[in-house]
Amino acid sequence: MSVTDPITDGLPHSLLEARDLGRRLSRDAAVSGISLTLNRGDVVGLLGLNGAGKSTTLRMLCGVLVPDEGDVTVNGFAMADNPLQARQHIGYLPDEPPLYNDMRVNEYLKLSGRIRGLRGHKLNERQQTVTEQCLLQDVESKLIGTLSKGFRQRVGLAQAMIHQPALLLLDEPSNGLDPQQLDSMRNLIMDMGRSATVILSTHLLAEAQAICNRVVIIHAGKLVADRPATGADLELIFHGATT
Repeated sequence: MSVTDPITDGLPHSLLEARDLGRRLSRDAAVSGISLTLNRGDVVGLLGLNGAGKSTTLRMLCGVLVPDEGDVTVNGFAMADNPLQARQHIGYLPDEPPLYNDMRVNEYLKLSGRIRGLRGHKLNERQQTVTEQCLLQDVESKLIGTLSKGFRQRVGLAQAMIHQPALLLLDEPSNGLDPQQLDSMRNLIMDMGRSATVILSTHLLAEAQAICNRVVIIHAGKLVADRPATGADLELIFHGATT
């Protein structure tokens, strides 16, 4: 499967499997015993208090951090044995988008696509597509350093999406946005969920309720709840799992 292929029929139903993930900081466990399966079409909210281990978990899932324990498989590729093949299927937006302030938006997206192996007509096509999806047409020739927080988040999302990954991992994508930007970001993530499996970390219960069909709660580095979001009283579930 190439880096530009969308999700297709005939592939395993399970897109991501994490088994007993653990990561230690000095002698203390930042994350311990995390097991998680994401199926195609899932939009999963990763909930937890600040410091619960959400970012550490996402970094292990996408291969940025090597787990001290456990393993991750993406679309049939074990991250430990085939990291390049596994990462080809992942788009990752960290809590601080990996942006170059002195580059223009269109230059940065072209660079992001080339890093992902896109060339020629396909690169131009995907750059145009994510520019339109993320509503960046009015700023594509502007320097990234001059953009507002909302537009910078959109540029970060565009780079995560440019290679058309089957799996999107988003770390606090709505962090720091004003109410109007927040609504726009939620709509964009819901649109992405129609063509990719999405997991996003958040501490906003309303965001998880609005966007996700499933929620996973991490507390003190451990997975304490995994259930459908639809029709659930997330506030009650969250407080019950984190107290």
